[in-house]
Amino acid sequence: MIHNLRNNVRLIGRLGADPTIKEFESGKKMARLALATTESYRDRKGNNVNDVQWHNLVLWGKQADLALKMLKKGFEVAVEGKINHKVYKDANGENRFATEIVLHNWLLVSGQNAEAI
Repeated sequence: MIHNLRNNVRLIGRLGADPTIKEFESGKKMARLALATTESYRDRKGNNVNDVQWHNLVLWGKQADLALKMLKKGFEVAVEGKINHKVYKDANGENRFATEIVLHNWLLVSGQNAEAI
């Protein structure tokens, strides 16, 4: 079962926006989400620091439809997926790099918008 650990990430965080969905000519659907994870710690001076990291999430097919119906900005979710790195050209022909997490599973932890992101 080690092969399942090679490219696997699990995160719990809050959604920064409602899902957006795109339908391709083939009929396949893709949803995009932004997930914020926060790590709190004390710096050398003893000050509390909240380090927020943003993660781009992608869901396909029925998972995309379900996310569109059930997930909203501020909801806390647990996600599991694989990291995918992409290279694309922008409008100026420059190479751009993007990292996203293609989700296999997700779980709604809390629908409450307990704190602003």
